[in-house]
Amino acid sequence: MSDRFRKFVQIIGSGPHTGKSLTREEAAEAMEMMLLQTATPAQIGAFLIAHRIKRPTGAELAGMLDAYASMGPRLQPVASHHRAPVILGIPYDGRSRTAPIASIVALIMAAAEIPVILHGGDRMPTKYGIPLIDIWQAWGIDWTAVSLDRLQAIFAATGLGFIYTPTHFPAAAGLTPYRDQIGKRPPIATLELLWCPYAGDAHLIFGYVHPPTEQTALVAATLRDTPHKITTVKGLEGSTDLPRDRTVIVGVHRSGRELERIFLHHYDYGLSNVNPPLLATPELMVEFANVLAAKPSDLLDSVIWNAGFYLWHCGGASDMMTGMQLATVLLTSGAVYDRLAQIAAALNE
Repeated sequence: MSDRFRKFVQIIGSGPHTGKSLTREEAAEAMEMMLLQTATPAQIGAFLIAHRIKRPTGAELAGMLDAYASMGPRLQPVASHHRAPVILGIPYDGRSRTAPIASIVALIMAAAEIPVILHGGDRMPTKYGIPLIDIWQAWGIDWTAVSLDRLQAIFAATGLGFIYTPTHFPAAAGLTPYRDQIGKRPPIATLELLWCPYAGDAHLIFGYVHPPTEQTALVAATLRDTPHKITTVKGLEGSTDLPRDRTVIVGVHRSGRELERIFLHHYDYGLSNVNPPLLATPELMVEFANVLAAKPSDLLDSVIWNAGFYLWHCGGASDMMTGMQLATVLLTSGAVYDRLAQIAAALNE
């Protein structure tokens, strides 16, 4: 048993009257001990559920991110990439109600020469929704067996990379069983939204459900003095996908500036208020194939709306409507499908 880690459990698990929060340095040490599993399984489980009940502070998240930054993999900057890459922080437990479109949106951005880095693993407790890795595998692209060096080369050549956690960060993936055993999302789930597996300046975009998540995350970013531009999206099921059944709330955070807000409404762009539903994977992939072929559909409308926003917001278009027009051109011209084929060819060399 780790006497040191037991102290951390005592600090956060002593209840509302005597319990306290960890310092940033203590949180970093605790996270490192969990990743290395020098703490016992009982201690790790106790820590995660106690932290879930207490809720992490911004300082604690900053410390945990410090541990991820020092122990996790990072893709390196590429001289031929003329824009900072976009890091999409999307919940690892996947989607269970609405169609996930981030992978196609990432392809459109890459086709517009905006580099994108995705990260995640397999089906994850507690929702066990469809993860992004399943969509890529259905396209014939398997990121699971790619070495980090090979991934770096693919990212350099195509502008898109996928950090597959079980392969590229097995220490983090080793904590997955605890999510099932405690039956709740631990604070690590919030940490994953903020993780930036890139060694240079980047644009971090993450989705959230509950407003306190956004505020705590921004406190952590401020404490770490991150140079990254950070965009927060109150998206579908906590993702970065823009909802159509309510106002889209976007936050833009830059170091030393006030949080800026962007509000988007589906009706301003001629869209209905219906979010495309999640289908069984074979049917979903048929719909994705139709989108790549630019065949009209409700799902295509959502993809163009999302891609239009992110092309504009990430510097690839002068305004939202221009971004939507560019996304349409990239799909109808076959440029997005060609980028998918390029990734497949690079990965299968």
